Amino acid sequence: MKPRHHLYLDNELTAQLERLGSKPGMSKSAIVADALRAYLNRRATREVDDLLKARLDRISTQLGRIERDSHVLLETLSLFVRYQLTVTAPLPDADKAAQAVGRERFRRFVDQVGRQLATGRSIGATPADDGAVQ
Repeated sequence: MKPRHHLYLDNELTAQLERLGSKPGMSKSAIVADALRAYLNRRATREVDDLLKARLDRISTQLGRIERDSHVLLETLSLFVRYQLTVTAPLPDADKAAQAVGRERFRRFVDQVGRQLATGRSIGATPADDGAVQ
């Protein structure tokens, strides 16, 4: 046997419950039980949603900082390269030895960047004797 409950509802809710309960196959007890069950389930879900919302907000903030930092780094590198290309005089075509040294340094630079990316180490943590670009 199910326990009996005495509820007090305002007139508007009572009228709506009467309309729904008057349909064939519907009982007021089943309607109230379903509504209460749905309310309690939503409440538990809302608590989980509140916890996830805080975590997602924190992750979103962290991603925003990472994006900002990467833009700063990219802009810094762009400005440095532009400045370096502006102040460095081009090598004369006749100076083949200097051009060969430049190509070799660039090749070693690209190789080092590839190694750094493959190992996941920070470029700032590289020891000076680790085949650094000269």
